[in-house]
Amino acid sequence: MIQMLTPEGERVSSGEYDVFAAELTTEDLFAFYRDMVLVRRVDAEGNALQRQGQLGLWAPLLGQEAAQIGLGRALRKQDFVFPTYREHGLAWTRGIDPTELLGMFRGQTHGGWDPQANRFHTYTIVIGSQVLHATGYAMGIQMDGDVGTGDADRDAIAVACFGDGASSQGDVSEGLTFAGAFNAPVLFYCQNNQWAISEPTNVQTPVPLNQRGRGFGVPGIRVDGNDVLATYAVARASADSIRAGNGPLLIEAFTYRMGAHTTADDPTKYRSDAETEAWAAKDPILRLRRYLEKQGIADGEFAAVDTEADEMAARIRATCIAMEPPAPEAMWEHVYAEPHALVDEERDAYLAYLASFEGAEETV
Repeated sequence: MIQMLTPEGERVSSGEYDVFAAELTTEDLFAFYRDMVLVRRVDAEGNALQRQGQLGLWAPLLGQEAAQIGLGRALRKQDFVFPTYREHGLAWTRGIDPTELLGMFRGQTHGGWDPQANRFHTYTIVIGSQVLHATGYAMGIQMDGDVGTGDADRDAIAVACFGDGASSQGDVSEGLTFAGAFNAPVLFYCQNNQWAISEPTNVQTPVPLNQRGRGFGVPGIRVDGNDVLATYAVARASADSIRAGNGPLLIEAFTYRMGAHTTADDPTKYRSDAETEAWAAKDPILRLRRYLEKQGIADGEFAAVDTEADEMAARIRATCIAMEPPAPEAMWEHVYAEPHALVDEERDAYLAYLASFEGAEETV
C-alpha cells in the first residue's frame, strides 16, 4: 500500500511517486488541509440538516476526505468525473457549491449543477451504474482522438468513482470489461471504506479490491486513502499514464467510513466501537495537520480555516432553509435537448390535473 504520511504526520518515501509530492509546496499542502476541513464541515451540516428535517437524506463522507481531495486536486479541468452520491469532496474540487448538493438531498432539484460546465456528472443513486457511464464516455474521448496526443490541454480521462460495495455489482464488471477490451482512458477509483451498508469487504471478495481489475486487463494499485499526499501522487501518476494512451487503471483508496452509510443507517448495529476508534487514530485531517505543524504552519492559520468553515456553514444552512420548491413543470424541461410532442402532451396533462384542484379548499 502506497503511503507518504504516517498517522503521526511523519513523511515516508514512496519510491516512484515521490516525484509528484516534490512538486507540492507547503502552501499547496495547506490548501489540501483547508479543502478537507471545509468539506468535513459541509458533511457535518448535511447530517445536522437531515436530522432537523431540512433534508430527506444525507450520505456522509466523514473519514474519506483525503481520498477525495487528493484525487480531485490531481485531475485536469478537461477530465470528467462520474460520482456516486458521496463524492462531496470531489464536487468541491470541481467547483460545485455545497448548497447545490443539499438541494438534491432536499428534493429541490434533479441534480443541481451543469455537468458539462463542471466536468462533474450528477450524483448517481443506482449502485455501480456510473461506472458504465464513465467507461462509455472514455470510449468517446478515445474516438474523438483526445488521448495520447501529448497536448496537456487536450488529453483527457474519465473517472469512475465507486465504493467497495459497488464492486460486487455487474455494472462495474461490465465497465471493466469494456475498458480493458478497448483500452479506454478511464480511471476506476474505488474508495474502499470497509463497509458496504452493513457488510464488511471481506464477505464480498476474497482478494484485495485493487486486484479485481486484473482479469479484465486493468492493472490496480492500493493507496492509503487517509493520506492526502499519497492519494494525490498516485492519482497524478495514474491519470498521466492514462492520458498518454496507456490504457485504464484501477486505484483502491483504502479508507474508512467513520459515519453511517446514509442517515437512514445505524452502524452501531454491525460494527464495534473499538474498530471505529482504531480508524479514528488514522484521521486524514489530523495527520496532515501534524505534518504541517512541523513545516512551520502557525496555530493562527489553522484557526483562520476553522473560522472560514463556521462562516461557510452558516451560509449553506441559511441557503438550504430558504430554498423554494421548483415549479411542477420544471421536471419536463430537461428530458430532451429539443422540444418533444409526447413530453409536451404529458406536461400539459399534468398541469391540467393540478389546475383541477384550484379552489378546492374553499369548497370544503
